[in-house]
Amino acid sequence: MAVRLGDTAPDFTAETTEGTIHFHEWLGNSWGVLFSHPKDFTPVCTTELGTVARIKPEFEKRNVKVIGLSVDPVDSHRGWAKDIEETQGVALNFPVIADGDRKVSDLYDMIHPNASDTFTVRSVYVIGPDKKVKLMITYPASTGRNFAEILRVIDSLQLTSQHSVATPADWQKGDDCIIVPAVSDEQAKEKFPEGWKTLKPYLRMVKQPGS
Repeated sequence: MAVRLGDTAPDFTAETTEGTIHFHEWLGNSWGVLFSHPKDFTPVCTTELGTVARIKPEFEKRNVKVIGLSVDPVDSHRGWAKDIEETQGVALNFPVIADGDRKVSDLYDMIHPNASDTFTVRSVYVIGPDKKVKLMITYPASTGRNFAEILRVIDSLQLTSQHSVATPADWQKGDDCIIVPAVSDEQAKEKFPEGWKTLKPYLRMVKQPGS
Protein backbone atom coordinates (compact mmCIF):
# COMPACT_ATOMS: atom_id res chain seq x y z
CA MET A 1 0.00 0.00 0.00
CA ALA A 2 1.36 3.39 -0.99
CA VAL A 3 2.08 6.07 1.60
CA ARG A 4 0.82 9.50 0.59
CA LEU A 5 1.21 13.03 1.88
CA GLY A 6 -0.96 13.61 4.92
CA ASP A 7 -1.14 9.92 5.81
CA THR A 8 -0.12 8.80 9.28
CA ALA A 9 3.41 7.44 8.93
CA PRO A 10 3.23 3.67 9.47
CA ASP A 11 4.46 2.65 12.90
CA PHE A 12 6.85 -0.28 13.30
CA THR A 13 9.29 -1.99 15.62
CA ALA A 14 12.76 -2.64 14.20
CA GLU A 15 16.33 -3.49 15.10
CA THR A 16 18.80 -0.66 14.49
CA THR A 17 22.45 0.13 15.10
CA GLU A 18 21.29 1.75 18.35
CA GLY A 19 19.06 -1.10 19.52
CA THR A 20 15.37 -1.89 19.12
CA ILE A 21 13.12 1.08 18.39
CA HIS A 22 9.36 1.57 18.28
CA PHE A 23 9.17 4.23 15.59
CA HIS A 24 6.38 6.52 16.84
CA GLU A 25 7.66 6.25 20.40
CA TRP A 26 11.21 7.01 19.19
CA LEU A 27 9.99 10.10 17.33
CA GLY A 28 8.19 11.44 20.39
CA ASN A 29 7.34 15.10 19.82
CA SER A 30 10.10 15.59 17.26
CA TRP A 31 10.00 15.91 13.51
CA GLY A 32 11.61 12.97 11.74
CA VAL A 33 13.49 12.13 8.56
CA LEU A 34 13.45 8.48 7.47
CA PHE A 35 15.66 7.75 4.47
CA SER A 36 16.41 4.44 2.79
CA HIS A 37 19.47 2.97 1.08
CA PRO A 38 19.63 0.15 -1.49
CA LYS A 39 22.19 -1.83 0.55
CA ASP A 40 25.31 -1.47 2.68
CA PHE A 41 28.78 -0.77 1.31
CA THR A 42 27.48 1.16 -1.68
CA PRO A 43 29.42 4.26 -2.76
CA VAL A 44 26.69 6.89 -3.04
CA CYS A 45 25.07 5.84 0.26
CA THR A 46 28.43 6.03 2.01
CA THR A 47 28.69 9.72 1.11
CA GLU A 48 25.07 10.34 2.07
CA LEU A 49 25.33 8.82 5.55
CA GLY A 50 28.54 10.75 6.10
CA THR A 51 26.84 13.98 5.06
CA VAL A 52 23.89 13.44 7.39
CA ALA A 53 26.23 12.62 10.28
CA ARG A 54 28.18 15.80 9.57
CA ILE A 55 25.12 18.07 9.48
CA LYS A 56 23.21 16.34 12.28
CA PRO A 57 23.45 19.51 14.43
CA GLU A 58 21.42 21.31 11.75
CA PHE A 59 18.66 18.73 12.10
CA GLU A 60 18.83 18.95 15.89
CA LYS A 61 18.43 22.76 15.76
CA ARG A 62 15.14 22.12 13.97
CA ASN A 63 13.99 19.44 16.45
CA VAL A 64 14.40 16.74 13.78
CA LYS A 65 15.50 13.15 14.41
CA VAL A 66 17.12 11.30 11.49
CA ILE A 67 17.09 7.56 10.88
CA GLY A 68 18.41 5.52 7.97
CA LEU A 69 17.34 2.16 6.60
CA SER A 70 19.01 -0.62 4.64
CA VAL A 71 18.00 -4.21 3.96
CA ASP A 72 21.25 -5.55 5.42
CA PRO A 73 21.66 -6.72 9.06
CA VAL A 74 22.93 -4.68 12.01
CA ASP A 75 26.38 -6.32 12.00
CA SER A 76 26.78 -5.28 8.38
CA HIS A 77 25.68 -1.73 9.23
CA ARG A 78 28.33 -1.55 11.97
CA GLY A 79 31.03 -2.72 9.60
CA TRP A 80 29.87 -0.16 7.07
CA ALA A 81 29.98 2.55 9.76
CA LYS A 82 33.74 2.00 10.00
CA ASP A 83 34.11 2.66 6.29
CA ILE A 84 31.93 5.77 6.58
CA GLU A 85 34.11 7.17 9.35
CA GLU A 86 37.30 6.33 7.46
CA THR A 87 36.25 7.78 4.10
CA GLN A 88 33.94 10.63 5.17
CA GLY A 89 35.79 11.77 8.27
CA VAL A 90 32.78 11.56 10.56
CA ALA A 91 31.34 8.78 12.71
CA LEU A 92 27.78 7.52 12.25
CA ASN A 93 25.76 9.29 14.95
CA PHE A 94 22.16 8.26 14.24
CA PRO A 95 20.41 4.88 14.01
CA VAL A 96 20.21 2.79 10.85
CA ILE A 97 17.39 0.24 10.60
CA ALA A 98 18.18 -3.36 9.66
CA ASP A 99 15.28 -4.27 7.39
CA GLY A 100 16.24 -7.75 6.26
CA ASP A 101 12.63 -8.94 6.03
CA ARG A 102 11.63 -5.79 4.05
CA LYS A 103 8.89 -5.11 6.60
CA VAL A 104 9.53 -1.37 6.84
CA SER A 105 10.38 -1.15 3.14
CA ASP A 106 6.99 -2.63 2.29
CA LEU A 107 5.13 -0.42 4.76
CA TYR A 108 6.63 2.68 3.14
CA ASP A 109 6.57 1.38 -0.45
CA MET A 110 10.35 1.73 -0.75
CA ILE A 111 10.82 -1.14 -3.20
CA HIS A 112 9.98 -0.23 -6.79
CA PRO A 113 10.02 -3.46 -8.82
CA ASN A 114 10.85 -1.78 -12.13
CA ALA A 115 13.99 -0.34 -10.54
CA SER A 116 14.86 -3.40 -8.40
CA ASP A 117 12.70 -6.11 -6.90
CA THR A 118 15.03 -6.62 -3.93
CA PHE A 119 16.63 -3.29 -3.02
CA THR A 120 15.01 -0.14 -1.68
CA VAL A 121 15.12 3.03 -3.76
CA ARG A 122 16.50 6.24 -2.23
CA SER A 123 13.33 7.40 -0.48
CA VAL A 124 13.08 10.31 1.94
CA TYR A 125 10.13 10.88 4.26
CA VAL A 126 9.73 13.94 6.46
CA ILE A 127 7.30 13.24 9.29
CA GLY A 128 5.78 15.85 11.58
CA PRO A 129 5.30 15.66 15.36
CA ASP A 130 1.70 14.68 14.59
CA LYS A 131 3.14 11.55 12.86
CA LYS A 132 1.78 12.71 9.50
CA VAL A 133 3.88 12.42 6.33
CA LYS A 134 4.79 15.96 5.25
CA LEU A 135 7.21 15.28 2.39
CA MET A 136 8.27 12.39 0.15
CA ILE A 137 11.16 12.46 -2.31
CA THR A 138 12.43 9.45 -4.27
CA TYR A 139 15.78 9.41 -6.05
CA PRO A 140 17.22 6.82 -8.43
CA ALA A 141 20.10 4.67 -7.20
CA SER A 142 22.62 6.63 -9.24
CA THR A 143 21.87 10.07 -7.77
CA GLY A 144 22.90 11.19 -4.30
CA ARG A 145 20.45 13.23 -2.27
CA ASN A 146 20.70 16.96 -1.63
CA PHE A 147 20.38 17.28 2.14
CA ALA A 148 20.60 21.07 2.00
CA GLU A 149 17.34 20.89 0.05
CA ILE A 150 15.81 18.61 2.68
CA LEU A 151 16.76 21.10 5.41
CA ARG A 152 15.28 23.92 3.27
CA VAL A 153 12.00 22.04 2.94
CA ILE A 154 11.90 21.35 6.68
CA ASP A 155 12.36 25.09 7.32
CA SER A 156 9.41 25.75 5.00
CA LEU A 157 7.24 23.02 6.55
CA GLN A 158 7.89 24.26 10.07
CA LEU A 159 7.23 27.88 9.12
CA THR A 160 4.05 27.21 7.16
CA SER A 161 2.67 24.92 9.86
CA GLN A 162 2.70 27.88 12.28
CA HIS A 163 1.77 30.83 10.06
CA SER A 164 -0.73 31.47 7.25
CA VAL A 165 1.94 31.60 4.57
CA ALA A 166 3.42 29.51 1.78
CA THR A 167 6.97 29.72 0.46
CA PRO A 168 7.75 30.62 -3.17
CA ALA A 169 10.09 28.90 -5.61
CA ASP A 170 13.71 28.70 -4.42
CA TRP A 171 12.75 30.19 -1.04
CA GLN A 172 15.45 30.28 1.61
CA LYS A 173 15.00 30.96 5.30
CA GLY A 174 14.54 34.71 5.78
CA ASP A 175 13.13 35.37 2.30
CA ASP A 176 9.69 36.86 1.73
CA CYS A 177 6.72 34.52 1.80
CA ILE A 178 3.27 34.35 0.20
CA ILE A 179 0.08 34.98 2.14
CA VAL A 180 -2.13 31.95 1.51
CA PRO A 181 -5.30 32.63 -0.55
CA ALA A 182 -7.56 31.41 2.27
CA VAL A 183 -6.61 34.53 4.27
CA SER A 184 -8.62 37.57 3.23
CA ASP A 185 -7.11 41.05 3.13
CA GLU A 186 -9.04 41.93 6.29
CA GLN A 187 -7.64 38.89 8.09
CA ALA A 188 -4.18 39.64 6.71
CA LYS A 189 -4.26 43.10 8.31
CA GLU A 190 -4.50 41.40 11.70
CA LYS A 191 -1.96 38.68 10.96
CA PHE A 192 0.56 40.89 9.16
CA PRO A 193 0.18 44.40 10.62
CA GLU A 194 3.42 45.58 8.96
CA GLY A 195 1.74 45.16 5.58
CA TRP A 196 2.50 43.26 2.39
CA LYS A 197 3.03 43.80 -1.32
CA THR A 198 0.18 42.80 -3.64
CA LEU A 199 1.50 41.63 -7.03
CA LYS A 200 -1.88 40.12 -7.96
CA PRO A 201 -4.96 39.67 -5.76
CA TYR A 202 -3.90 36.03 -5.34
CA LEU A 203 -0.17 36.78 -4.98
CA ARG A 204 0.63 38.80 -1.85
CA MET A 205 4.24 38.89 -0.69
CA VAL A 206 5.02 39.44 2.97
CA LYS A 207 8.11 39.49 5.13
CA GLN A 208 8.78 36.09 6.69
CA PRO A 209 6.89 35.92 10.00
CA GLY A 210 9.25 35.92 12.94
CA SER A 211 12.28 37.02 10.93
